[in-house]
Amino acid sequence: MYRKRILIGVVSTSLFILLGVAVLKAASSRNEPRISTKKVLILGFDGLDPQILERLVKAGKLPNFKALMDSGEYRPLATSIPPLSPVAWANFITGMDPGGHGIFDFIHRDPHTMIPYLSTTRTEAARRTLRLGNWVIPLSAGKVTLLRQGKAFWQVLEEHGIPTTIVRAPSNFPPVKSGQHQLSGMGTPDLQGTYGMFSFFTDEPVGRYTIDSGGDVFPVQRVNHHVQAKLVGPRNSFRVDAPPSTVNFNVQIDPVNPVAKIAIQDQQFLLNEGEWTPWIHIQFEMIPYMTGVKGMVRFYLKEVRPHFKLYATPINIDPSAPAMPISTPEIYSQELFEEIGPFYTQGMPHDTKALSNGILDDAEFLQQATIVFDEHMRLFEYELNRFKSGLLFFYTDRVDQLGHMFWRTMDPRHPAHDPASKYSHVIDETYKNMDKILGKARERLDSHTTLIVMSDHGFAPFYRAFNLNTWLNEQGYVKLMDKPAKDGAEFFAHVNWGETTAYGLGINGLYINLRGREPSGVVQPGSERDALMNGIARKLLAVRDPKTGEQVIRRVYKAEEVYSGPALQEAPDLIIGYNRGYRASWKSVLGKFPRTLFEDNTDKWSGDHAMAADLVPGVLIANRKIKSPDPALIDLAPTILNEFGLSKENEMVGSNLFSATHSTLKP
Repeated sequence: MYRKRILIGVVSTSLFILLGVAVLKAASSRNEPRISTKKVLILGFDGLDPQILERLVKAGKLPNFKALMDSGEYRPLATSIPPLSPVAWANFITGMDPGGHGIFDFIHRDPHTMIPYLSTTRTEAARRTLRLGNWVIPLSAGKVTLLRQGKAFWQVLEEHGIPTTIVRAPSNFPPVKSGQHQLSGMGTPDLQGTYGMFSFFTDEPVGRYTIDSGGDVFPVQRVNHHVQAKLVGPRNSFRVDAPPSTVNFNVQIDPVNPVAKIAIQDQQFLLNEGEWTPWIHIQFEMIPYMTGVKGMVRFYLKEVRPHFKLYATPINIDPSAPAMPISTPEIYSQELFEEIGPFYTQGMPHDTKALSNGILDDAEFLQQATIVFDEHMRLFEYELNRFKSGLLFFYTDRVDQLGHMFWRTMDPRHPAHDPASKYSHVIDETYKNMDKILGKARERLDSHTTLIVMSDHGFAPFYRAFNLNTWLNEQGYVKLMDKPAKDGAEFFAHVNWGETTAYGLGINGLYINLRGREPSGVVQPGSERDALMNGIARKLLAVRDPKTGEQVIRRVYKAEEVYSGPALQEAPDLIIGYNRGYRASWKSVLGKFPRTLFEDNTDKWSGDHAMAADLVPGVLIANRKIKSPDPALIDLAPTILNEFGLSKENEMVGSNLFSATHSTLKP
């Protein structure tokens, strides 16, 4: 998974929030849930890697995984192309490849405007408004749309009256139209409409911090042991130019002790240095005395002296009063809030950018990650305890996110490796956390329950970054209007499109500048396109790292050879499958042209999976006999339907994984 500072849309979120985006209701034709003794429990552990899993099982550190593998079946699970979480989980949900569900990367582009956007969700402002001085009054509703195509397997279950609870499924914001219980997961924004924007308040010189993405640093002054500051919230679309809304807060610092008191909207919290507040409910005013937007935030008092340092989480959607559609039915998130308390609604809650940017250190990030995990455990235990019939799916991204950030601690080859690090055990501990979840699930199993443990992809080191667009420029496929533009503005600024034949966008995508598709396309469809793609693929496969001599790119996939379905025409023309240890650079992902072709990855984001699919398979474990020697993510939706005696949908390309003869289900 990836967290970059990209708005979910150029439209501010506050407009459609305030207009009450229609929370998706159940289809009127759905059948009423029926009680059945058959149950299917699915644990989705994002990023669980088969090699690490097997090592820890062999070492006797994962007793519940070992018990299930011994009594049931275990296989590596073929991931998606590319093996990125929104793509992979869409494969799982729909039983289709990206040519069917239309999710190809974290980032897509509008071929008519060349403007990038996040792949899973689109927001639209009100089409009709009335301007009254500095105010803009909406006359119609805004809209937020899930861009994943195809039917989710739980929608099929609903049509047959089978109750389903889906907890934090990725690629499902806003939740699909359903009367089933759904809480959206990865793809759910913070209240600003981003994947997560932290705030950091300090009286240190701001030049000390270089924030590339994911947050903002706000300079403050300490006056007589007091600090005044503002939290920045969603843009106020009721105002001309949609300025950001804000909430004032004050901090009183003890003149002697490392203690501070935070006062915000009639609430006060006393913190010692190194402590977190609980979730604080706040409201951003949009129209004075009339309407506002509710959210939640937590503060962490990092330091009192010699400098003042206060971290604030991204402002989360409040599940007790959600400003965006995060659940079905609408009251489900409110029910969860009442039962387990407030929790991160942000789809990717681990603040990896705060760690990468030096705002939080390793220990502080792990504290934040523990807060997230404890909330996930409360969600899981609540739903597991009332799971009586039908299907329960539970997702957690702890293994994935800590794998990204702590691979460096256990891999001496990594450029960011510190032999003195105290955290080489962190990744192993995350697998033990998953073993604990599995243990709780096994305690509740009976002979009528199918248990499936799965992950969307595995993991690998990320040693070196490859600047794909720089390579395309050096090879003559991209023409720039001026050389100094390299490493400058994002989104292909200064590209001479009239002389450009190919460009890279997203983590694994490469597009041909096709006539009739791109606004300034120069390559003719058909044989000219095919010859160009063959030439690019051949050259990419020949690229060697001058530092190591290793092959950088293991596979170059043609979209029409690996995808099928109505969304194929929207796919990148080529999908780059990097070798283990390599990945596209962050700069290249958004259309920049760095000056060097390779860079050592010294970031704390040190593990990855955006590589050739065969290098990073996921995991599949079940208490049923698996008949396929090569199961894939696209097989799981048909398999789940078959467990309830249902045929797969016509558009599903996967197959049932379990044997036709039901074996005895074992815990």
